[in-house]
Amino acid sequence: MVNDTISDVLTRIRNGCLIQSQAVSIPLTRYGQEICQTLEKEGYIDSFQRDSKNELIVKLKYKGPDKKSCITNLRRISKPGLRVYTRNKQIPTVLGGMGILILSTSQGIMTDREARFRGIGGEILCSIW
Repeated sequence: MVNDTISDVLTRIRNGCLIQSQAVSIPLTRYGQEICQTLEKEGYIDSFQRDSKNELIVKLKYKGPDKKSCITNLRRISKPGLRVYTRNKQIPTVLGGMGILILSTSQGIMTDREARFRGIGGEILCSIW
């Protein structure tokens, strides 16, 4: 059993991108589903679907003839041992706006752009570029 499900989701996606796998399987959790919805909406993955074995099958997205991954890096920021929170006016940008932060807010999981637009802060879960 994994204690930190968010890190597990990010690691499985990162490892799948490194070996250029077409799809990866991750355990079905609420955080996993919401992170996959955010990644799909932002265009970092093709799609995801629920499997019959209570798993999520995430189809990774590649671009160009050399099949370069759309996800260059995934980094967990807030960890179980050290939580990182931010206010709405202090939300950092990733690579000058080229990447995204995924935040857990009182209104659900969302990107840094959505949180700035809605004027809410929260826990910074991870950065993706």
